[in-house]
Amino acid sequence: MELRQIQYFIEVAKREHVTEAAHALHVAQSAISRQIANLEKELQVDLFVREGRNVRLTPIGRIFLEHAEKAVLEMEKAKQEISEFLDPERGTIRIAFPSSLASHTLPTVISAFRIHYPDIGFQLRQGSFRQLMDSVVKGEVDLAFIAPVPMQQKEFQGHIFFQEKLVALLPVNHELSDQPAVRLDQLKNQNFVLFPKGYILHRLVVDGCHQMGFEPQVSFEGEDIDAIKGLVSAGLGVTILPEITLIEGVPRGTVKIPVSEPELTRTVGVIIPKNRELPPSEKLFYDFLKEFYATLNRFSQ
Repeated sequence: MELRQIQYFIEVAKREHVTEAAHALHVAQSAISRQIANLEKELQVDLFVREGRNVRLTPIGRIFLEHAEKAVLEMEKAKQEISEFLDPERGTIRIAFPSSLASHTLPTVISAFRIHYPDIGFQLRQGSFRQLMDSVVKGEVDLAFIAPVPMQQKEFQGHIFFQEKLVALLPVNHELSDQPAVRLDQLKNQNFVLFPKGYILHRLVVDGCHQMGFEPQVSFEGEDIDAIKGLVSAGLGVTILPEITLIEGVPRGTVKIPVSEPELTRTVGVIIPKNRELPPSEKLFYDFLKEFYATLNRFSQ
């Protein structure tokens, strides 16, 4: 079994079309067909059902695809780690992150890091709270920014950089828009604009509402911070957001107001695996992050 055969198999499985896979891989269609036939002969099973020019995976083909993708991922990681071992300052760092840290936190630390290590590249992937944890556990990334930071986990360890408050974002013409602060129960009759269920920011807000004795009326949901801000700006509801997402200013037609009760906060930091060492370039970045935020925290006290 050759790595090339596995790569051809994965591409055909994803596209369910040999010709399209050949175009994507820049090889002849006959070469792909021949290699997959050799693979099936070696395994003594049919991996695909042929339907004219289209193909689809057999049940055993789906099982093989799951393991094949893991094998290719491990090979790519091995190549990356060897490259970084030879020169960690020219490696590639793979990071996962939530949307709430995309506009300020992540660009800030990457820009600061690249001043010292300009030749290191980055591969970035965005995900929900659960997706971020899963990506580290599965080895898809070795470091993920996350908020709040889960601690005391078996498969990964968390490092907290700072804690931030959640604040209310209201339309500028809202009856409470001129208040110095609001209690969450003052918004109990309002329409809320939140992240969908399954997102940690949805849970933090709903839990806060429950503390104040009411169930929030969620009228709109969005998976993007800017979309949520836009809905509030249009007067379609109110929301609760991490203060850092408004650090560059509030959208036109909105006001930011502190929440006095309950005190809503979240921790912000990273998680890394416990069962494997960080690759050299990721280790450089992780150590830089700890020093970067330690310095910021000293100056902010």
